[in-house]
Amino acid sequence: MSTKYPELINRFMRFVKVNTRSNEESETTPSDPKEVAFLKDLSEELRSLGLSDVQTMPDGYVFAKMPANIDDADVPTIGFISHVDTADFNSENIQPQEVKNYDGQSVIKLGDSGFTLDPKDFPNLKNYKGHDLITTDGRTLLGADDKAGVAEIFALIDYLNAHPEVKHGALSFAFGPDEEIGRGANNFEVKAFGADFAYTVDGGPLGELEWETFNAAGAKISITGRNVHPGTAKDTMVNALQLAIDLHNALPADERPEKTEGREGFFHLYALNGTPDEASMGYIIRDHDREAFEAKKNLLIVAADELNAQFESPRIKVDVQDQYYNMGDVLKDKQESVVLAESAMKALNIEPKIEAVRGGTDGSKITFLGLPTPNLFAGGENMHGRFEYVSKQVMEQATDVLLEIVQEAAK
Repeated sequence: MSTKYPELINRFMRFVKVNTRSNEESETTPSDPKEVAFLKDLSEELRSLGLSDVQTMPDGYVFAKMPANIDDADVPTIGFISHVDTADFNSENIQPQEVKNYDGQSVIKLGDSGFTLDPKDFPNLKNYKGHDLITTDGRTLLGADDKAGVAEIFALIDYLNAHPEVKHGALSFAFGPDEEIGRGANNFEVKAFGADFAYTVDGGPLGELEWETFNAAGAKISITGRNVHPGTAKDTMVNALQLAIDLHNALPADERPEKTEGREGFFHLYALNGTPDEASMGYIIRDHDREAFEAKKNLLIVAADELNAQFESPRIKVDVQDQYYNMGDVLKDKQESVVLAESAMKALNIEPKIEAVRGGTDGSKITFLGLPTPNLFAGGENMHGRFEYVSKQVMEQATDVLLEIVQEAAK
């Protein structure tokens, strides 16, 4: 490995071992004290690196600034943003393992868990011949989403501190909570952040440059049944679980995650619990097209209404809440940040992969708050589970892109 960013991997390995899983059931922001503690540690580390104006915002975000070392009013202030929380998979006692000089074809054993990374199941492994990989031990996720991004931003700060001859404009940095539960950036303070445009460093494999996302909503459904003895149930029982099945079957069978790709949206049933007496369901609803997105939400509500019409009073209650919108609706007319990132990648012989992401980032919300914020790759693969891994070399290339963006903006 190159010594260009000597602390990049050390920091990453230290960061991922800290459990910062967010808590969707919490009503606070940040949603979990573990995030608060980690963000406090980050703020102290930023101060130790000499950054100015390090502050913790009311929503939990840690902001920091690096002043320009050139006097040019035309150089934009650029922001870099990453989130510290991890997804809803086991995040306790993370023990990353290293695979040096991977041959691109071998099966990787994930500790003694019995799980493996097999190129037959995960063909992207073939792209990493000669790379040094960091994987899980099969019992937890890794947390490269998004502690790879956090470590890469810190590596950029290290490099600029060590190389004052590298000219750059003013830079703003932000590290935030609760991205994985879709509300961390709800109250992002754009004015205090002070950037002209920004990037979330929160993407996947090499070259990803994303400026279009899904429109997203979540639906929580409660169903009230009437449970009686099945032997005397005729014309009396109302089985809440059966109503849940009927509601799900009323939605298009071909509009599910496992049957869609590209720009195709979906209904994803991620939770179903209950008894004949009462049941609950959870959906996420996604589509890149805003009209199709609104139609999907309406279809779910209409399906519930039609089932409710069978009864004297409603049995199914549907609560649909929008989560974020397609930032491409804004960024299609504000391409400065996208063009700069694309140019930086090409200068480094990295082929930009510009696709509409089948997901979202904090950049979706921040863009709609008035700060254009596309998403850059951070290197992670198979995120949110035990099969997650990241390449050390790609993490270094991600940091190279951040540095090149800063330098090109200053030219």
